[in-house]
Amino acid sequence: MNVKNNKRRRQSQEKIEQAFIELLQTREMKEITVSDLIKMTQLNRSTFYANYIDIFDLADKTREKLEKDFSSLFADYDYLHERSGALKMFRHIRENQIFYQTYFKLCYDDKHLISIYDARRAEQEHIDRNIKYHIEFFRNGLNAIIKLWLAGGCQETPEEMAEVLKAEYRGR
Repeated sequence: MNVKNNKRRRQSQEKIEQAFIELLQTREMKEITVSDLIKMTQLNRSTFYANYIDIFDLADKTREKLEKDFSSLFADYDYLHERSGALKMFRHIRENQIFYQTYFKLCYDDKHLISIYDARRAEQEHIDRNIKYHIEFFRNGLNAIIKLWLAGGCQETPEEMAEVLKAEYRGR
Protein backbone atom coordinates (compact mmCIF):
# COMPACT_ATOMS: atom_id res chain seq x y z
CA MET A 1 0.00 0.00 0.00
CA ASN A 2 1.45 3.36 -1.04
CA VAL A 3 -0.03 5.69 1.55
CA LYS A 4 0.93 9.33 1.10
CA ASN A 5 3.11 9.66 4.21
CA ASN A 6 4.16 6.13 5.06
CA LYS A 7 7.71 5.60 6.30
CA ARG A 8 8.97 3.79 3.20
CA ARG A 9 7.63 6.45 0.87
CA ARG A 10 9.19 9.24 2.95
CA GLN A 11 12.51 7.40 2.93
CA SER A 12 12.35 7.05 -0.87
CA GLN A 13 11.56 10.76 -1.24
CA GLU A 14 14.47 11.68 1.04
CA LYS A 15 16.85 9.47 -0.97
CA ILE A 16 15.71 11.05 -4.23
CA GLU A 17 15.95 14.60 -2.83
CA GLN A 18 19.42 13.97 -1.39
CA ALA A 19 20.65 12.52 -4.70
CA PHE A 20 19.14 15.49 -6.53
CA ILE A 21 20.85 17.99 -4.21
CA GLU A 22 24.14 16.12 -4.60
CA LEU A 23 23.88 16.22 -8.40
CA LEU A 24 22.99 19.92 -8.33
CA GLN A 25 26.38 20.65 -6.79
CA THR A 26 28.16 19.61 -10.00
CA ARG A 27 25.51 19.93 -12.72
CA GLU A 28 22.82 22.27 -13.90
CA MET A 29 19.27 21.12 -13.32
CA LYS A 30 18.60 20.65 -17.04
CA GLU A 31 21.47 18.10 -17.13
CA ILE A 32 19.96 15.88 -14.42
CA THR A 33 17.79 12.98 -15.54
CA VAL A 34 15.48 10.55 -13.81
CA SER A 35 17.90 7.81 -14.89
CA ASP A 36 20.71 9.56 -12.99
CA LEU A 37 18.59 9.66 -9.86
CA ILE A 38 17.41 6.07 -9.94
CA LYS A 39 20.98 4.86 -10.53
CA MET A 40 22.23 6.84 -7.53
CA THR A 41 19.39 5.84 -5.23
CA GLN A 42 18.97 2.28 -6.52
CA LEU A 43 15.22 2.84 -6.56
CA ASN A 44 12.83 1.89 -9.34
CA ARG A 45 11.76 4.40 -11.97
CA SER A 46 8.17 3.78 -10.85
CA THR A 47 9.13 4.95 -7.34
CA PHE A 48 10.32 8.25 -8.76
CA TYR A 49 7.12 8.73 -10.77
CA ALA A 50 4.94 7.72 -7.81
CA ASN A 51 6.35 10.77 -6.00
CA TYR A 52 7.12 13.31 -8.72
CA ILE A 53 5.75 14.22 -12.11
CA ASP A 54 9.20 15.02 -13.50
CA ILE A 55 12.51 16.67 -12.58
CA PHE A 56 10.85 20.10 -12.42
CA ASP A 57 8.27 18.82 -9.95
CA LEU A 58 11.10 17.38 -7.85
CA ALA A 59 12.87 20.76 -8.04
CA ASP A 60 9.72 22.61 -6.95
CA LYS A 61 9.07 20.27 -4.04
CA THR A 62 12.71 20.41 -2.96
CA ARG A 63 12.67 24.22 -3.11
CA GLU A 64 9.44 24.35 -1.10
CA LYS A 65 11.00 22.11 1.56
CA LEU A 66 14.09 24.34 1.71
CA GLU A 67 11.85 27.42 2.05
CA LYS A 68 9.94 25.77 4.88
CA ASP A 69 13.20 24.92 6.64
CA PHE A 70 14.39 28.53 6.25
CA SER A 71 11.09 29.93 7.50
CA SER A 72 11.24 27.77 10.60
CA LEU A 73 14.58 29.39 11.46
CA PHE A 74 12.75 32.69 12.00
CA ALA A 75 9.39 31.32 13.16
CA ASP A 76 9.64 32.81 16.65
CA TYR A 77 11.73 35.83 15.75
CA ASP A 78 10.40 39.25 16.79
CA TYR A 79 11.25 41.54 13.88
CA LEU A 80 9.79 44.55 15.62
CA HIS A 81 12.07 44.39 18.64
CA GLU A 82 15.16 42.46 17.57
CA ARG A 83 17.96 43.57 15.29
CA SER A 84 20.13 40.46 15.40
CA GLY A 85 18.19 38.60 12.69
CA ALA A 86 20.81 39.31 10.04
CA LEU A 87 23.53 37.78 12.18
CA LYS A 88 21.38 34.73 12.88
CA MET A 89 20.66 34.40 9.16
CA PHE A 90 24.30 34.75 8.07
CA ARG A 91 25.43 32.21 10.67
CA HIS A 92 22.84 29.75 9.37
CA ILE A 93 23.91 30.35 5.78
CA ARG A 94 27.59 29.78 6.58
CA GLU A 95 26.78 26.55 8.44
CA ASN A 96 24.49 25.32 5.62
CA GLN A 97 26.17 26.53 2.43
CA ILE A 98 25.09 23.56 0.30
CA PHE A 99 21.48 24.11 1.39
CA TYR A 100 21.56 27.72 0.18
CA GLN A 101 23.57 27.05 -2.99
CA THR A 102 20.96 24.44 -3.85
CA TYR A 103 18.12 26.78 -3.00
CA PHE A 104 19.40 29.49 -5.33
CA LYS A 105 19.94 26.97 -8.13
CA LEU A 106 16.29 25.96 -7.75
CA CYS A 107 15.09 29.57 -7.98
CA TYR A 108 15.24 29.40 -11.74
CA ASP A 109 12.33 31.82 -12.09
CA ASP A 110 13.60 34.36 -9.49
CA LYS A 111 10.12 34.45 -7.93
CA HIS A 112 11.23 32.46 -4.92
CA LEU A 113 13.98 34.25 -3.10
CA ILE A 114 14.92 34.45 0.54
CA SER A 115 12.90 37.11 2.26
CA ILE A 116 13.04 38.03 5.92
CA TYR A 117 11.35 41.35 5.31
CA ASP A 118 8.50 42.26 7.62
CA ALA A 119 6.04 44.85 6.32
CA ARG A 120 4.84 45.51 9.90
CA ARG A 121 8.29 46.83 10.76
CA ALA A 122 8.29 49.05 7.68
CA GLU A 123 4.94 50.46 8.75
CA GLN A 124 6.25 51.08 12.26
CA GLU A 125 9.21 52.93 10.79
CA HIS A 126 6.87 54.93 8.53
CA ILE A 127 8.06 53.42 5.26
CA ASP A 128 4.62 53.43 3.71
CA ARG A 129 5.05 55.38 0.52
CA ASN A 130 5.82 53.01 -2.35
CA ILE A 131 6.24 50.13 0.11
CA LYS A 132 6.07 47.51 -2.65
CA TYR A 133 9.17 49.01 -4.29
CA HIS A 134 10.98 49.23 -0.99
CA ILE A 135 10.29 45.57 -0.20
CA GLU A 136 11.34 44.42 -3.68
CA PHE A 137 14.55 46.45 -3.49
CA PHE A 138 15.41 45.06 -0.05
CA ARG A 139 14.60 41.46 -0.96
CA ASN A 140 16.60 41.47 -4.18
CA GLY A 141 19.52 43.31 -2.60
CA LEU A 142 19.64 40.82 0.26
CA ASN A 143 19.61 37.89 -2.14
CA ALA A 144 22.37 39.43 -4.26
CA ILE A 145 24.54 39.86 -1.15
CA ILE A 146 23.91 36.27 -0.05
CA LYS A 147 24.66 34.86 -3.52
CA LEU A 148 27.90 36.84 -3.75
CA TRP A 149 28.95 35.71 -0.28
CA LEU A 150 28.20 32.07 -1.14
CA ALA A 151 30.09 32.34 -4.44
CA GLY A 152 33.14 33.51 -2.49
CA GLY A 153 32.93 30.55 -0.11
CA CYS A 154 31.59 32.62 2.80
CA GLN A 155 35.05 33.99 3.56
CA GLU A 156 33.79 36.95 5.58
CA THR A 157 32.42 36.17 9.03
CA PRO A 158 28.68 36.27 9.67
CA GLU A 159 29.35 39.30 11.88
CA GLU A 160 31.03 41.12 8.98
CA MET A 161 28.13 40.26 6.67
CA ALA A 162 25.59 41.49 9.22
CA GLU A 163 27.52 44.78 9.34
CA VAL A 164 27.49 44.98 5.52
CA LEU A 165 23.73 44.56 5.53
CA LYS A 166 23.31 47.04 8.38
CA ALA A 167 25.45 49.63 6.55
CA GLU A 168 23.52 49.17 3.32
CA TYR A 169 20.21 49.40 5.11
CA ARG A 170 21.42 52.39 7.13
CA GLY A 171 20.69 50.77 10.48
CA ARG A 172 16.92 50.52 10.13
